[in-house]
Amino acid sequence: MEKKNSLKQFLPVIFSFYVMGFVDVVGLATGYIKQDFGLSNSLAQILPFMVFIWFALLAIPTGVFQDNRGKRLTVNIGMVLTGIGVLIPFFHYSLVTAIIGFAVLGIGNTILQVSANPLLLDISSDEGKAANLSLSQFVKAVASMLGPIIAAGLALYTGNWKYIFPLYAVIAFISALWLNSVKIDETQPDKERATIKSVFNLLKNPYILVMVFAIFFMVGFDVTMNTSIANFLSNRFSITIESASLGISIYFASLMAGRFLGAFLLRKVDAKLSLVVSTIITLIGLLGLIAINDLTISRIMIFVAGFGFSNVFPIMFAIIVQRKPDYANELSGLIILAVCGGAIIPPVAGFLSDMYSVTAAIYVLLACIAYVGFATYYAIKK
Repeated sequence: MEKKNSLKQFLPVIFSFYVMGFVDVVGLATGYIKQDFGLSNSLAQILPFMVFIWFALLAIPTGVFQDNRGKRLTVNIGMVLTGIGVLIPFFHYSLVTAIIGFAVLGIGNTILQVSANPLLLDISSDEGKAANLSLSQFVKAVASMLGPIIAAGLALYTGNWKYIFPLYAVIAFISALWLNSVKIDETQPDKERATIKSVFNLLKNPYILVMVFAIFFMVGFDVTMNTSIANFLSNRFSITIESASLGISIYFASLMAGRFLGAFLLRKVDAKLSLVVSTIITLIGLLGLIAINDLTISRIMIFVAGFGFSNVFPIMFAIIVQRKPDYANELSGLIILAVCGGAIIPPVAGFLSDMYSVTAAIYVLLACIAYVGFATYYAIKK
């Protein structure tokens, strides 16, 4: 059945993805905290680990909770916890409070990511689902791209980049109040309520298993790009962390551009064909980073890799949910469980960078995209 909801309902739902993008402040903060407390590459990666480990621990329970209590309530809980999380390191800045704050941020973001995507699908028409998911990721990329710029501006004009934390908290709390003020008719599938067991039973389907692992590696790719690219540029070209952090903004700008384009093209272009093209473009960008020893061209290659990667997650999410639409809540829990790749892949990249060189992180990224390419082939074959 077609779902035609008003702009009044669409706007607060889509804005929740802007709040979702606040989690990417971890990439910016990792560079500053590594510098402030003199951490090694591998130890600094404890911050993204503390953010993304909650996807492994809480994604499935959150999927079950929202299947029983509703998606809108779950989205609001996620936004409130996001606001609380970013306030903790602002009130007292230390390595311990940074770890605690980012852990709370990770919990809130886990809840938000599990619930916001299926809530958006509830207010989307069938042909507009992939495009709206791409648009939502574009909105998230806007927040991610603006984060380093806002922090740099605050550092320049106030002398304290950490003022970004209370700013994010206020936006998160206002967004929760906005969504709470709007009535949304959520889809109620004619099936038994979800349980932990029923969620994991879905992994017996080989197609879903392969695609969920693709999510694991693509999120690992995304977070490793976010947390490692500044260190890669700083070490390879001997530039300051502030200058190297521009690479993070370039990466998120490429995501934003690609997802904005995808919001239109995915309404007309076959999703699996888009996956093939996206994977090839991403590989070109990564190989360019390895082969070319020039700062300007390396920044261009970061943009190319990010542009290619930009629509992989929303396309894959839509493909998985369309396989079993009545199980959107459970599948969303599994998909966000796979986001724990963001906790596992970056420490691997950091460890290999310490052992060999910063270029080792790029080879880890290549391995992640290689699996996404396999999953794309599998999806086409099936």
